Amino acid sequence: MKLSLAAASLTLLSGCLERHRSTDSLCEKYPEICENTNLNDGQCRLQRTNLIWQRYDVLKNPVAEEKFKELKFTYDYQKCLEYAARIEPTELKERKTLRTRALINSYKSIRRLSEELAKSDDPEIIYYRWSQGEKGALRQFLQLEDTPALETPEMQLALATYYTDKDKAKTIQLLKHALELYERGQTIKPEIIQSLATLSHQTKSITNAYLWARVGTELGASVVSQEKLISFYPMPDDERQAIDIQAQKISKALEKGNFRASMVN
Repeated sequence: MKLSLAAASLTLLSGCLERHRSTDSLCEKYPEICENTNLNDGQCRLQRTNLIWQRYDVLKNPVAEEKFKELKFTYDYQKCLEYAARIEPTELKERKTLRTRALINSYKSIRRLSEELAKSDDPEIIYYRWSQGEKGALRQFLQLEDTPALETPEMQLALATYYTDKDKAKTIQLLKHALELYERGQTIKPEIIQSLATLSHQTKSITNAYLWARVGTELGASVVSQEKLISFYPMPDDERQAIDIQAQKISKALEKGNFRASMVN
């Protein structure tokens, strides 16, 4: 057992070292994809490495999909740098300057990539730009409402997040439609079920709040025990049993990919 663990550790260490050497080689061959980063600094190493390799992928295939991945990796790198730039190195004071410079350049990279992706009609890209605070992207995204472009569970959930504070009834409708779009075997995002339970509770629909909480339990997406649900939603035993049966039917329908919003009153 100890021998196996030691072997596994060596394999992992070897992989990490090989990746590091490969990244160094990549930077030597393509310095433009590594410039303006905090190279040879222990801070943000993982985020930096991911970004560098994604920049390499963009270099080989400069399509919107690859640039979108670079944008997300750049955001990750930026968030790490925002913390790292505040750390005072005990030695090599120039490292803080390097991190600050890398942080400033990350903002520039995000602005450049956002401009390059601004004309993309990919709803996932538009939504991501909106989620990062681009108001123009929100306008683009809302223009896609009621079009086939948003007919996926993920995009219906994204659209629902916009209406949550504006129209709870419509939000519930969108979330139920998101569930209709799942096919057999697909993993259902637990936040859809949780949001339906929460919104039902907020709109005083106690029956549906309990129903969706039970569906979450059936799908393994709930963290609330049955005892707590019973105490939180008091009701006659026969009514509770009927809802439990309904929750089982809905969860099975979701697993088979044939859920319909009409299954919930």
